[in-house]
Amino acid sequence: MDTQTIKQNKSVANKTERITGSEAIIRCLIEEGVDVLYGYPGGAIMPVYDEIYKYQGKIHHVLTRHEQGAAHAAQGYARISGKVGVAMATSGPGATNLVTGIADAQIDSTPLVCITGQVFSHLLGSDAFQETDIVGISTPVTKWNCQVTKASEIPEVLAKAFYIAKSGRPGPVLIDITKDAQVSELDFQYKKCTGIRSYIAVPKTKPEAVKAAADLINNAKKPMIVWGQGVILGEAENELKAVMEKAGIPSAWTILGASAIPTSHPLNIGMVGMHGNYAPNKLTNECDVLIAIGMRFDDRVTGNLATYAKQAKIVHFDIDPAEIDKNVKTDVAVIGDAKDSLSQLLPLLNETKHESWLQEFKDLYQIEFEKVIKHDIHPEKEGLTMGEVLKQINIESEGKAAIVSDVGQHQMIACRYADFNVTKSNITSGGLGTMGFALPAAIGAKMAAPDREVVAIIGDGGYQMNIQELGTIFQQQVPVKIVVLNNEFLGMVRQWQQLFFDKRYASTEMVNPDFVTIAKGYHIEARKVVKREELADAVKEMIASKKSYFLEVCVEKEDNVFPMIPTGASVSDVRLS
Repeated sequence: MDTQTIKQNKSVANKTERITGSEAIIRCLIEEGVDVLYGYPGGAIMPVYDEIYKYQGKIHHVLTRHEQGAAHAAQGYARISGKVGVAMATSGPGATNLVTGIADAQIDSTPLVCITGQVFSHLLGSDAFQETDIVGISTPVTKWNCQVTKASEIPEVLAKAFYIAKSGRPGPVLIDITKDAQVSELDFQYKKCTGIRSYIAVPKTKPEAVKAAADLINNAKKPMIVWGQGVILGEAENELKAVMEKAGIPSAWTILGASAIPTSHPLNIGMVGMHGNYAPNKLTNECDVLIAIGMRFDDRVTGNLATYAKQAKIVHFDIDPAEIDKNVKTDVAVIGDAKDSLSQLLPLLNETKHESWLQEFKDLYQIEFEKVIKHDIHPEKEGLTMGEVLKQINIESEGKAAIVSDVGQHQMIACRYADFNVTKSNITSGGLGTMGFALPAAIGAKMAAPDREVVAIIGDGGYQMNIQELGTIFQQQVPVKIVVLNNEFLGMVRQWQQLFFDKRYASTEMVNPDFVTIAKGYHIEARKVVKREELADAVKEMIASKKSYFLEVCVEKEDNVFPMIPTGASVSDVRLS
């Protein structure tokens, strides 16, 4: 057989086609199972949008009103579905507008693939119109990024992008594609990436480390688990529940770990952190073995590291070796996938009940209930509280809603008082703390999970940071529910100003527009609640609606969120007032 025949046979076997780089991008997305992407067109990405037009029906593009909205919508899509979210933008300002969402995804381990257009390769470095070094800008906040200058590179680079974004500890990837790479042709074939030399996505769990962890746990008198989002990302909810129940361990969660175990579980002792529950914060410094699972010992969880759990043996389960000993020195590190690690741990554990230890958590909960919770959810004051709004949402949604919260006081209240009975139900900006996150993230979450009730909980400040995404909701007819808890302040900053700056409310009071009129301008059903007797009916009406719905609730202007650990203080110094 001659060489030419061999080449022809190989071409037929691999099913190559001659297409443009732009069409290759869309074909790659389809091959990766992408059904929706979020973005905003512009000059440098226009050839790709022309292909999107041709592929209508196979892939759905959502035109957001701002590129930051596209990134956050892709995050919401990824967080509730477990898939890779996709965002797209043009060069220059389009690309830089994605950066906040990319940085948010990086610190919260959210799998994104962001595609940006770029000027022609011969213009790179010339300060051409809308040229920005987005690869250089995004390097610190991406898991991986790459600039493509040749059409032939597109399939391999995109396959690698999806693999890196989703594998191991997830994260965002940015692919910057020059315009000449988009318009040039290539012989297209697509092969999914299943591995990259020198990149170990999931370290193999060492049985001896699991055995050492089991020995510490079995000999503990006062063990305590703190789990984070790694449990959800690793789909290890059932394994965690089995470990908790077999070993009888009181277990707390970080805000991104919320919903992995139902709120009502008897061993679920609440949230740790700056505004977490009193008992798990206080007793962190009394446990004898602290088992951290899929969490990174963030400063908002630990408070002053010099006084954090110094009496305890630390067992840390994590997929990312970089997190081990980064903030808290561990006694036993179990590196690997959470589902696999916990599966190996379970048969080695003794069946135990730590009833007297669990009772200590219950006793401290009663103190918190009397001093804080009772007043948040059953207030005696005239004005409405954020807590009672969340409890009403629990009643109407039966604790099955996905709560997408923004950043601030309302976020802490949502995490504290929402009933999370279904996993992947708490979608919020954890590590970066991005105001403006919730409205676009709720769009992505609802589109990824149309059968779930998705309720965005937002403050009046953060709401106005991406309020333009009401236009996306209207155009796409996304039946998301929006609740703005309006206290006419940047509430969290105001709280700190009250407690630590002698009530000098510098630039935190908000003069707000008529939110209901704005929502109605986008043809979204809207209602405003100012009195307690109106609340139950309004929430019932909102949850019952089959369409998008906006609810503004005017709450107490100067309510504070407690418990609270002041910055730099020990978790033992958690305040109830």
